[in-house]
Amino acid sequence: MPTKKTRVLPGDFTRLGATPDKDGVNFAIFSAHAERVELCLLSDDGTEEIDRIELAEYTNEVWHGYVPGLKAGALYGYRVHGPYDPERGHRFNPNKLLVDPYAKELVGDIAWGQAQFAYAIDSAEKDLSFDKTDSASFVPKCRVIDPADHDWTSDVRPDIPWSRTVFYETHVKGFTQLHPALPQNLRGTFEGLGSKQIVDYVKSLGITSIELLPVHWFADDAHLLDRGLKNFWGYNTLAFFAPASRYYGPHGIAGFRDMVRAFHDGGIEVILDVVYNHTAEGNELGPTLSFKGIDNFSYYRTMPDQARYYINDTGTGNTVNTSHPRVLQMVMDSLRYWADEMHVDGFRFDLGTILGREPEGFDQRGGFFDAVGQDPVLSRLKLVGEPWDIGPGGYQVGGFPPGWSEWNDKYRDTVRDYWRSKDGTTRDFAARVLGSGDVYDLRGRRPWASVNFLTAHDGFTLNDLVSYNERHNEANGEDNRDGHSDNRSFNYGLEGPTGDADISAVRDRQKRNFLATLFLSHGVPMLLAGDEFGRSQMGNNNGYCQDSELSWVHWHDLPDSAGDLREFTRRLIALRRDHSILRRDSWRDGMVVTWYNPSGGEQTEEQWADASSNTIGLRVSRDHDDEEGWDDILILFNPHHQPVPFRVPETEGGWVEVLTTADSAPGDPVGDPYILPGRSLVLFRTGSHR
Repeated sequence: MPTKKTRVLPGDFTRLGATPDKDGVNFAIFSAHAERVELCLLSDDGTEEIDRIELAEYTNEVWHGYVPGLKAGALYGYRVHGPYDPERGHRFNPNKLLVDPYAKELVGDIAWGQAQFAYAIDSAEKDLSFDKTDSASFVPKCRVIDPADHDWTSDVRPDIPWSRTVFYETHVKGFTQLHPALPQNLRGTFEGLGSKQIVDYVKSLGITSIELLPVHWFADDAHLLDRGLKNFWGYNTLAFFAPASRYYGPHGIAGFRDMVRAFHDGGIEVILDVVYNHTAEGNELGPTLSFKGIDNFSYYRTMPDQARYYINDTGTGNTVNTSHPRVLQMVMDSLRYWADEMHVDGFRFDLGTILGREPEGFDQRGGFFDAVGQDPVLSRLKLVGEPWDIGPGGYQVGGFPPGWSEWNDKYRDTVRDYWRSKDGTTRDFAARVLGSGDVYDLRGRRPWASVNFLTAHDGFTLNDLVSYNERHNEANGEDNRDGHSDNRSFNYGLEGPTGDADISAVRDRQKRNFLATLFLSHGVPMLLAGDEFGRSQMGNNNGYCQDSELSWVHWHDLPDSAGDLREFTRRLIALRRDHSILRRDSWRDGMVVTWYNPSGGEQTEEQWADASSNTIGLRVSRDHDDEEGWDDILILFNPHHQPVPFRVPETEGGWVEVLTTADSAPGDPVGDPYILPGRSLVLFRTGSHR
């Protein structure tokens, strides 16, 4: 116990966290049920507690004080006193040094053992027991930082319109760790991702918005470390304001800001995947690292009449209680911090349904959605929800309020089924290609409410989608039981890599079909990094724990077809950029949409109802005005393995082939009937306009 007695002034309860000024640092922390709060100051290396200061001031459920003379860079943590009564939802234990929920930077890591647990892990009473082991030597420490220490005056946000947006989902380390153009000290870092080589490459694809898997400070679970694995994806947040220090390069936290500026200089937005639905503290048997020891009953949703246990709508052990005004404030303050102080351009919300949950269930007019919708900063950013969780009524695709876009898994599943020629998918496929108006055309929502994706970090890569019938997650150490079993994939004759030229050819064609469908569909396309050149995870569809070459993007020793696929992807994105008819902004824009059958007539209700009638044509036209590019296009889709004669509709000047996913190159003006190759998509424009 340190003996130094530092003078402390009352301070300001309205400035939560650690806020430095020229004379000292203000500390403020919310806890409605604590009886006493101590601020612990640590030595510069974090190994010694040099002072323990009681925050005697308590205003509006906030404990606060001002420490004169303290400077940015100081290390600190909290010890919070109160009842240890799990049956009533309270888990206070002052033997545990706690992370400030508003900490802007963490130093050190977790050395797992008894110390992080408020109960005796070997006790028969489990979490009803009480442990006195001091955790200070085994947990990360908070660092006081000054956000104003960075000059953003020359930074210009790209502000990409939704209709022009192309998302690119990637991982800071996974994308850069093997990149041959980066020096070793920048691989796996924010600075590496923001390097000129990486930014130029992303820009060359035509990407407008790079979406990063979680970069908030997250923990590696002990059970993964015991198996020689790590939490690679990062969906295990401990500190919602602090960057993950594992991605630091030579410039530390400034490297994140430099990365954002570099992408902005390239005209590219930075979107963060954020995890406000749960924390790294798990269920009643989890560790006490922060929220659980500060005010468990406020920060987490607990079972009615059984407050010892947590509501687990996330499947991770706990659920953050955004119905509590102070917890909601923390989430909002965190979002504004990343927007204002770190200059990010939007957020993708993991298990976003959780944030709309009130005690009675999901409510699209709940407190969180209302708070974001009226916020003058956040409401202008790109807001994307993952519209599901595992709780009651958790599937909410189409259920988010106006102003939000959503990951559209209906798009993913339907397009996957269509291209493996599953009967009965054509009507649904047509709706997905046109922006899923059956889901989103209400309350003034636009086609960009649908974020269309075929692959993401969770699941097969594009290459593996056409190379494996089954998941192959043996490397995860869970007997291949983890990950999705319903992949809607097909290997076309052999599981995994093959030297068979015929199998490889059909796989390459199917990759082109998927990519062409994605970028010719209305809505906002999201491309998984590496899919543009056929990246593989060797059939592993759940690489969450694979911080290894299995999950890292490989940039060399690629198959011969990789370069062609990348150029095909670039061309698709450029077509979408140059021709607004491929990225409609409104359901009521005057476009005329007509579906055709192979006989040349408009698709009839009987044909829509015919489960085996999958070959179709889509014509989109409009009056020529000041819009960009073409005003009349035709897309033919054939998921069957055999060619189909297709009588194309007549048009002035005839049709000219622009792009085909078949093995042949686009040709001259089209004859009638057009022989539509098996498993192919063809895009035409009218011959009267170029």
